[in-house]
Amino acid sequence: MDTRQAYNVWAGQYDTNINKTRDLEATALRETLGNIPFDAALEIGCGTGKNTVWLKEHAKQLTSVDLSEEMLAKARQKVNDAHVKFVQADIMQPWHFAENNQYNLVSFSLVLEHIENLFPVFQQVSSVLCPGGYVYIGELHPFKQYAGSKARFETENGTQIVNCFNHHVSDFTEAGKEYGLDVYDVKEYFDDNDRTTLPRLLVAVLKKNNV
Repeated sequence: MDTRQAYNVWAGQYDTNINKTRDLEATALRETLGNIPFDAALEIGCGTGKNTVWLKEHAKQLTSVDLSEEMLAKARQKVNDAHVKFVQADIMQPWHFAENNQYNLVSFSLVLEHIENLFPVFQQVSSVLCPGGYVYIGELHPFKQYAGSKARFETENGTQIVNCFNHHVSDFTEAGKEYGLDVYDVKEYFDDNDRTTLPRLLVAVLKKNNV
């Protein structure tokens, strides 16, 4: 199913469905960014606001972007702060919602699996990130993708599968390196912290060099 259409349909049940990936990514973002300072943040893939509610407490300025109007409607019900701006946008188009060198954090939460070519996205990330700024990436782990896992949800018409693309770890790091984003940290998250199972999440933090 087309990504925008799928998330518009999914929005009504996204917060209430059992979703281990959603819940673990929320934990991962909070743990990963807890010790990283930022005051101007750009949140890509805010969805229904599961991470927006945390990011807004740490940033003086937050721009939260999503492709789905229905997801954004849910997020706006949770967050009504003057320093938070919600924007509906396709990140494969020019980022008119962002200003150059303004942000010291750009976050991606379960977004990049829906993007086939990462390089144009990371080029735009680099253009809006100030030197020394960070990029947080929280994605379904490639091992899960190799095993056939994809974003999916149930409807009265059956299981709906969202368009997804497999990305290897090096796909993220190489796209970042091309635009001056160096690897700062890499972590894996497991269901119930059981490291004998396939990791569910890949978390990577990149940092823009000062060159």
